[in-house]
Amino acid sequence: MPHPLRREPRLVEVAKRAGVHVSTASRALNPERRGLVNDQTAARVATAAMELGYTIDLVARGLKRGRSGMLGVLVADFGNPFVGPLLRGIEDAVEPTGHVAVVVETRDDPIRLRQHLRSLASRRVDGFILAAAKDGDTDLLRAVVARGTPVILVVRDLERSGLPSVVVDDELGGTIVAEHLARLGHRRVAQLAGPDDIAVFRRRRLGFGKTCAALGLSLVEAPFRAAEPTVAEGRRAMTAVLRVLDNHPSAVYAHNDQMAAGALEVIAEHGLSCPRDISVVGFNDAPLAGNLAPPLTTVRVPSEEMGRIAGQMALAGVEGPQTRVRSVLLEPELVLRASTAAPPATAVIGPKEAP
Repeated sequence: MPHPLRREPRLVEVAKRAGVHVSTASRALNPERRGLVNDQTAARVATAAMELGYTIDLVARGLKRGRSGMLGVLVADFGNPFVGPLLRGIEDAVEPTGHVAVVVETRDDPIRLRQHLRSLASRRVDGFILAAAKDGDTDLLRAVVARGTPVILVVRDLERSGLPSVVVDDELGGTIVAEHLARLGHRRVAQLAGPDDIAVFRRRRLGFGKTCAALGLSLVEAPFRAAEPTVAEGRRAMTAVLRVLDNHPSAVYAHNDQMAAGALEVIAEHGLSCPRDISVVGFNDAPLAGNLAPPLTTVRVPSEEMGRIAGQMALAGVEGPQTRVRSVLLEPELVLRASTAAPPATAVIGPKEAP
């Protein structure tokens, strides 16, 4: 780091040391224009800048262009293992452009959401990527967009809000879970529903319920919907299902992997075995899913890809009118693992699925 009393090196000195024209040095050190310089030259300029202690004043550069170079990213829960790959995808998209993602946690609290939006807006972020949307947030977020800051929804959308989003087809996800359980021979199934004020959980419930009815499956549900999609709420819902029903279901569908993990704990505590007594299916395919006991059958949501697309959409919104940014709907995929099997003394119906 340069001595506080020492003169700061100039770009022309970096260019001279690297043996390039000053305009080439400028392009090499500008993340948005680095692609105009070949890799060998860019590396030589970066080395010269480091040796001289030359740094770019990105704040000053951003102010000249009316931008900060920052994107505000809001997630619901840092403890959710699904979040890590999502953030990695966002970073992969925005880092090459010189943008920095500033990540905050809402804890699904509307007051915290407002505070974070206000705080990040005061720092003049160029756009928002929101992975924590809930019913009731539409007017707030539309107001943000009306002030000129783009908002991209990812993982969770807001129905009829008009805000661009990157989500998976959650209703289809619920459908393929019901079809999988029916093929295995299950006839009595339970559903552990996520919070009703989050659209994706409503669609996961709708797809599962409609398909169970169409296939003649008997569907039971916990007497409440989870207050939040966590392990603790999965435990609470699974406990209620086992307490209320004399004849427990042979399979359980949880609306995310964390709730499924809670269900697995309760099943074991009641002296039952998964999948021998009760099969369990989750949703998301978070990093923990394959490491549970047993490894969890789940619906894969491509979190890293979603983050990357959301980052690209946010950058597009910064560069031009948000009305040009279109929503993206991705297709879910069922990942078969050891937590699902045919119920006891029940023949498999239809073609057998590979584990």
